[in-house]
Amino acid sequence: MKIHEYQAKAILAKYEVPVPRGEVAFTVAEVEAAAKSIGGSVVIKAQIHAGGRGKGGGVKIAKNAEEAALTAEKMLGMTLITHQTGPEGRVVQRVLVEETLPIDKELYLGIVLDRALGKFVFMASAAGGMEIEEVAEHNPHAILKETIEPGFGLRPYQARRLAFGIGIPAASMNAAVHAILALATACDTNDATLAEINPFILTKDGKVYALDAKVNFDDNAMFRHKDLAALRDLNEEDPLEVEASKFGLNYVKLDGNVACMVNGAGLAMATMDIIKYAGGSPANFLDVGGGANAEQIKNAFRILLSDPGVKAVLINIFGGILRCDTLANGVLAAARDLDVKVPIVIRMEGTNVEEGRRILKESGFNFTVAEGMRDAAEKVVRLAGAKP
Repeated sequence: MKIHEYQAKAILAKYEVPVPRGEVAFTVAEVEAAAKSIGGSVVIKAQIHAGGRGKGGGVKIAKNAEEAALTAEKMLGMTLITHQTGPEGRVVQRVLVEETLPIDKELYLGIVLDRALGKFVFMASAAGGMEIEEVAEHNPHAILKETIEPGFGLRPYQARRLAFGIGIPAASMNAAVHAILALATACDTNDATLAEINPFILTKDGKVYALDAKVNFDDNAMFRHKDLAALRDLNEEDPLEVEASKFGLNYVKLDGNVACMVNGAGLAMATMDIIKYAGGSPANFLDVGGGANAEQIKNAFRILLSDPGVKAVLINIFGGILRCDTLANGVLAAARDLDVKVPIVIRMEGTNVEEGRRILKESGFNFTVAEGMRDAAEKVVRLAGAKP
């Protein structure tokens, strides 16, 4: 789960990570009032779930409250397009009004899960203000790393080593180490999968601040954090993904034209791969789970067909807990209720597979039953018109 920058900073501040004074605003009047309260020059930052806002015109400095109001008039309601939003962009519905600070150095701090190690890794770099992916590609030695051992957390000596390595001066060392340890504690306590401060700044008077912040949380841990779950902004998520989450479906929208309905994340990934291998392009990732019922199958179908780019559907099910006859009945009910117009290819194996195939063959609908994954992929790609 993603949250906005102002929400991330509020969480980090609870753990004593220094953040600039700021207020979130939803209207021009609120922006002007916030700027007057802060005093002096302020920065207006669009709040969307994407990076690269500055390059897209989503970060502006205003000298006073009047200029802040004029900036807000242009920014609120604009469609902000960055390299992370895609060409459709995101509509700016709120902004963060913050004090400006005398920046001396821009640094980078971040915590990510290293899946190869199976542990979190704290990264730091003197090349702050840049996309960390660019730094990793062009100058990987500029990124310092410390592994966080489960149950122990980031140790003070590791924090000092990172702070020293990115050039924190002696006078600011204690403050920087405190901020680094606080970031690690916030990440661990709140079940974050990503905690990033970019840039982490050193001011001309020797203070440190999180000038920007990004925190993502583990969806599966939200039952432990009801307060964090309330921070979710559905306006920043794909409507079909939001709809799927209501029915316990794991759905991610993609750009292709072959819709996929699969039970099991591994099988879903393999299905998308074999569609690409056959010359097609998957329109989504959809894992209905091992225990899906006919009603979930119907809702999954409805969500798949709500994507106007879908030209054909591939259903790939291994019947275990989800029996093949249950799947067949769910597909049949969906086809009747939703007036399906696109071709449907079904590959199923496992429990009650013969009964499932009988239900489909006797349904009166033009379902295409495949004999294996390769056969299914080739047939659905051909029906979708993705390959001659």
